[in-house]
Amino acid sequence: MSAQPVASPSPQQAVPNTRGLDRSLLFGIAWTGGAKWASQLLSWASTLIVARLLTPEDFGLVGMASLFLGLITLLSEFGLGSAIVTLRHLDDEQVAQLNALSALVGLASCATACAAAIPLGNFFATPELPAVVVVTSAGFVINSFRTVPSSILQRDLRFKALAAVETGRVFVLSVSMVVFAVLGLRYWTLVIGGLISSALGTGAVLLLQRHRFAWPRRQALNSAMTFSGDILLGRLSWYTYSNADFLVAGRILGKTALGLYELGWTIANVPIEKITTLVTQVTPPIFSAVQHDHAALRRYLLGLTEGLALITYPLCFGVALVAPDFVHFALGDKWQGAIVPLQLLALSAGFRAVTPLLPQVLIAIGQTRLAMKYALLCAVVLPGAFYLLGKGWGTVGIALAWVLVFPGLVLPAYRRVLRAIQLPGWEFLRALWPALSASLLMAATVATLGWAVPQRWALGYRLAAQVVAGAMVYVVACLTLHRHRITTFYRFLRAVRSGDARPGLDATAQSENA
Repeated sequence: MSAQPVASPSPQQAVPNTRGLDRSLLFGIAWTGGAKWASQLLSWASTLIVARLLTPEDFGLVGMASLFLGLITLLSEFGLGSAIVTLRHLDDEQVAQLNALSALVGLASCATACAAAIPLGNFFATPELPAVVVVTSAGFVINSFRTVPSSILQRDLRFKALAAVETGRVFVLSVSMVVFAVLGLRYWTLVIGGLISSALGTGAVLLLQRHRFAWPRRQALNSAMTFSGDILLGRLSWYTYSNADFLVAGRILGKTALGLYELGWTIANVPIEKITTLVTQVTPPIFSAVQHDHAALRRYLLGLTEGLALITYPLCFGVALVAPDFVHFALGDKWQGAIVPLQLLALSAGFRAVTPLLPQVLIAIGQTRLAMKYALLCAVVLPGAFYLLGKGWGTVGIALAWVLVFPGLVLPAYRRVLRAIQLPGWEFLRALWPALSASLLMAATVATLGWAVPQRWALGYRLAAQVVAGAMVYVVACLTLHRHRITTFYRFLRAVRSGDARPGLDATAQSENA
C-alpha cells in the first residue's frame, strides 16, 4: 500500500525536548479535561433550563436540520486542521494559502446547505425548516476563519489558551440561550445559540492567534491537499460505519429495538467518550512533534496505552459484568432487551478504548493513505455485517459484529503501525497486561459474588456489593501484581509536575516482566 511520506526534518524543525513534551502532554490533558467537564456541567444546566421553556417540537425541528448539517460539518473542515498540526514543514506562505482555502470551503459549505434548505423542508414536510437551515449554515463561514489559527495553537501546544476559550465560550452561550428561551424565541433559541457559539469561539481564537491569507495555488499545496484528502475520506468512512449500526437497527428491527440498542451503546461507550476522547484531543500535536523520532513515539504510545487501559478496562469489564442488575435496578424491567447488547458493546468498548492512538501515530508519520484505506475497509464491510447478524439475531447480532468483525478488520492495520515504528507486538501487549490481568481477577470476583449473594438481597445491595468488591480487587491486584509499574507512573507524574521529568523515564521499560 502506498503512503504519503513526511518531509525530512530540517534545522528549523527542531523537535521539542522530551521533558517539555511530557509536561505539555500531562498539563494539556489536565487543562482540556478541566475545560471539558466545566463546559459539560454548564451545558447540562442550561439544557435542562431551556428544555423546560421550549417544546419537543422546537428541539425536533433543529434536530431535523442537524441530520443534514452534521454531514456538511464533517466535510467543511476538509482535514485542513490536521494538516497544519501534522505537516510541520509547511512554510508561512503555504499556511496562508490553507487559511484562505478554509474560508472558501466554509463559503462553499454554506452555499450547499442553503441550496438544500427548501428540498429538506419538503422532505420533512416542515415549512419552518428551510429558514433554520439557512441561518444555521452561516456558522460554516464563521468557523472557517478559526480552523487554521486554532490548529496553530494546538500545534504549538497552547492547551491552556484553548481550554480558556472553550470554557468562556460555553459560559456565554449557556447564559445567552437561557435568556433567549425566557424571551420566547422558541426554536430560534437553539439556532441563534449555535451561531453565538461559533462567533465567540472564532473571535477568541483570532485574538490569540491570527494568520494572513493568500490565494491558494494547487502546486504549492499539493502535499497538504493529498494529506487532507486522505484525512477527509477516512473521516467520512468513520462516519459511515459508526452510524451504520443505528441505521440497520432502526430500518430492519424497528424503533423499539433501536431504542434498546442506542441505550446500550450510550452506557457502554462512556469510558471512551469521557476518557479516551479527552486524551486523543491532546495527543496529535505531541505525536507530530516527535514524528521523526520513533523511539519517542514508542515511548508515548506505550505509556498512554498503558494509562488508558488501567482506567478504561475495569470500567468496560465492570459494565459488562453488572449489566443485568444495573439495568433492572436503574432502568426497570422494560429495558430487559438492552442487557445483552450492553454487555457485548461494553466488551467491544474495552478493545476500542486504547486503539484510537494507533491511527494517530500513522497520521503523524505520514501514512495517511494507509489509515484511510483501513477506515474505508470498515465502511464497506461493517454495514453488511450489521445487516446480516442483525437480521439473524437482532440487536444482539449487531452488537456481536463490533466484538467479532471489527477487531478482525483493524488488527492488520495496527500491526502495520507497530511495524512502522519498530515496536514489537509483544511489547504493546505487555503494556496492556497490568490492566487486563487485574480486570480478569476483578471479573472472576464479581462473577463469583453475583452467584454467591443470596437472591433475597435487595437488587440495590447486590449491585453495590459487586461494584465495591470489584473495585477493591482491581486496586489490590494492580498494587500487588504490578506495583513497580504503578509506582513508576506515580513518580513520573510527580516529576513532570515539579518540572524534573527526565527524557529516559519510560513506564514500560522500567517495569517487571509480564
